[in-house]
Amino acid sequence: MGTAWLAGCSRKEVAPVRRSSFLLNTFVTVTLYEYSDETALDGCIQLCADYEKLLSKTMESSEIYKMNHRAKGERTFTVSDKTAQVLAKGLEYCRLSDGAFDITIEPLSSLWDFTAQEPQIPSQADIDGNIQKVGYKNVILEGNTVTFLNDETAIDLGAIAKGFIADEMKTYLEERGVTSALINLGGNLLCIGGEPGGAPFKVGIQKPYASYADTAASLKVRDLSVVSSGVYERHFIKDGVNYHHILDPRTGYPYANGLTQVSIISEKSVDGDGLSTACFALGLEKGKRLIESMDNTYGIFITEDGKLHFTEGAESFLYGRPGV
Repeated sequence: MGTAWLAGCSRKEVAPVRRSSFLLNTFVTVTLYEYSDETALDGCIQLCADYEKLLSKTMESSEIYKMNHRAKGERTFTVSDKTAQVLAKGLEYCRLSDGAFDITIEPLSSLWDFTAQEPQIPSQADIDGNIQKVGYKNVILEGNTVTFLNDETAIDLGAIAKGFIADEMKTYLEERGVTSALINLGGNLLCIGGEPGGAPFKVGIQKPYASYADTAASLKVRDLSVVSSGVYERHFIKDGVNYHHILDPRTGYPYANGLTQVSIISEKSVDGDGLSTACFALGLEKGKRLIESMDNTYGIFITEDGKLHFTEGAESFLYGRPGV
């Protein structure tokens, strides 16, 4: 989830310190500027690993896995504060998108294996048999108590967990005095401050279907998050049709609405994560309206013809334009 990446940093004389690790099924990289205590990097990476153990749908020790693999008739669980916070955010975006974004997509998403050597389209019978299991209204969250209204509902936080974790990593670093840093969770990019010296970081938005070095736009970003969702991240092409990982919970198939990418600029990465998927699901017009109803949140939508569509204020982040 997410394709924003760091395009450049002008202060070449500043030697950054960096840690990378393969977590959350992606490469996680934390870079600190003008900060020499590398134990903060180790702690930050460990924090990410701890959250993966808490929120993963595939790790048997996680709270999500245990709820998804509950015994028949077992429908009420008490979860940790952090899991409850992520669930609350996920359910918030389910409601905002009227179910176009749905954290109970797991029965359908588990049918699609986009990383297989020879990926296959699920059978219509399998889709029909699982689509009825999906529906966020079947999950009730009250404080730390999660109640499922049936035995079939399962949760997948993959569209929002990375943003939440990035925000937690940022808080961890700021509490240790870090004032200039980049947190990159497989393209979910979160900035602490700007470059050493105060200039904004330069962040490139990857051009759909192109290499990571080929950008559709370059943004100037300070102390903000940039998250992208697109049809080219996890996908396969069969009989001329592109099947990608952003599934429509109402059909079980990938969305086909003329969009190829949505990028969100926001203060919190968890919001960018949830909104990039929700707005992609909603489509260009409804997605733009949702973003423009929010404060300090901006969107860049790319349509199949390669055209960029900006929500109000988003163009001010482009290099060469007045703004940040």
